Amino acid sequence: MFRLSRWIRCGIPVLAIGLAQSSAIFSAQLASNDRGASADAKFTIAGMVVSSVTGIPLVNARVSITNVRNSEQTLRLITTENGHFEFSGLRAGKFSLEGAKRGFLSAAYEQHEQFSTAIVTGAEYNTQNLVLRLTPLAFLSGKVIDEFGDPVRTAQVSLYLKSTRAGMSRVTLVGKDSTDDQGYYEFPALSPGEYFLSAAGKPWYAVHPVLLTEPGGGNSPSSVPRSLDVVYPTTFYNGTTDADSAAPTTVSAGDRLRVDVHLNPLPSLHLIFRTPEQQQGFSMPMLQKRVFDSMETMTDSAQMISPGVWELTGVPAGRYAVTKQQQGDQQSSEMTLREDGQELDLSHGEPATRVKLKVNLPPGETPPKQLFLALQNSRRQVVANSAVDVAGEITFENISPGKYAVLVGSSKPFSVARISSQGFDITGHDVNISPGASLDLTVFLIGGVVTIEGIVNRGGNPAAGIMVALVPKDPQSHLEMFRRDQSDFDGSFLLRSVIPGSYTIIAVEDAWGFAWLQPGVLARYLRNGQNLTIGQLMKGSVYLPEPVQVQPR
Repeated sequence: MFRLSRWIRCGIPVLAIGLAQSSAIFSAQLASNDRGASADAKFTIAGMVVSSVTGIPLVNARVSITNVRNSEQTLRLITTENGHFEFSGLRAGKFSLEGAKRGFLSAAYEQHEQFSTAIVTGAEYNTQNLVLRLTPLAFLSGKVIDEFGDPVRTAQVSLYLKSTRAGMSRVTLVGKDSTDDQGYYEFPALSPGEYFLSAAGKPWYAVHPVLLTEPGGGNSPSSVPRSLDVVYPTTFYNGTTDADSAAPTTVSAGDRLRVDVHLNPLPSLHLIFRTPEQQQGFSMPMLQKRVFDSMETMTDSAQMISPGVWELTGVPAGRYAVTKQQQGDQQSSEMTLREDGQELDLSHGEPATRVKLKVNLPPGETPPKQLFLALQNSRRQVVANSAVDVAGEITFENISPGKYAVLVGSSKPFSVARISSQGFDITGHDVNISPGASLDLTVFLIGGVVTIEGIVNRGGNPAAGIMVALVPKDPQSHLEMFRRDQSDFDGSFLLRSVIPGSYTIIAVEDAWGFAWLQPGVLARYLRNGQNLTIGQLMKGSVYLPEPVQVQPR
């Protein structure tokens, strides 16, 4: 391991890399980037915009280049009939390149996730035969159909995407639609990927009569047949009601797919819950079901069957997380609900907790205009998130017991260095919350003020388009300290807002869309990475003295 304090150059501005939104035009006064090129030398960025699927040139595509040192300096043009574009008369420098066309995903040159490769102009670089690939948008539509083959109106259709970003694979909700009077839904403008589709609705004929007077008291007479006392469970397109058994739909670039979802009724449960007879106002129990990587709230309804006794209907049998709030207290429990008359008894559930957080900023740091704190559970789901008040405090009520990471969000880069509770310090940002606890915590923040710059090398030559990752010590517990970039045309990279700490820097080829963050995989790359330490007092830019060697995927 080596320390880089002797490589610090203070006062060097951070380069603003990204796609400019300005409409300013390049002028003849573009500054040289000090690569030794003659002041009179002029260079060209040129090439073709093509479909990533067919390779066919795209006419009338919009192309722009932006000086990464000055995002206000931008040139734009429209491609010719053969998809050609050309920006000439450029000084030596570094430029982002972006293309857009109706019916295609806008993209930067060699874009992966939010990263891309900047074009470097100079006598040693061939920048006149670039290929900018745009991916055609896909379209997914279909109908939601009931057990009779008729359309289900106003059904709620959800679309989930399975993706691997930042080295982690997750399934997340990316869209919702409601069916029209023909049961039709649509999701236009989709990127290629692996999707899951589900639908939920109500049978038009369903009736949920009050069936019970007291738990175990038997059914009250009803003229409504039980065949009408039904619900449609949330159903995935292959007919399953369990997200773990759902079959994906692969959407390729430019696809026009139709996927129909068939709903079949299940008996509606009739569940009992109690409230104090004299209580004015109450919260209904909330039933949630796990769907992939998130919890989704079920739609239900309640009717009073006697003073202080309520009957909840409208959900099918299954496993639910049940949460009930009463007289300011909240309790939660995982319950399997399968029988009519089952009581939602949370007396053995875990009581919720109260967590008060007070922010302690780094010495001399001015409080940002907006500062947020969040609690993230072990599934990396944010369960609470809010802005701190003018006193730098925030209180989260009714938090379920468990282990949480305290995360910080702000216009300035911060990380949680340690947490103090009643005189005891906890290194890092993790805190264990016990049932019924009331915690007062002080959160000590540390700022990211260092920029790391370097070169990626493969076989002795600079390598472009490579993922560079700055990996903190104990990476699984410090995901917020990761920094990444994609190497530019000249192999250079820049990692901004680095938090003080111990790191290993790695460069991995073809790592985009790959779950490299898995502990066993990451460990293999870390063995061949460069170790470095960013000290508490370091500022400015750090220049790596040696290139980072590319590792194969």
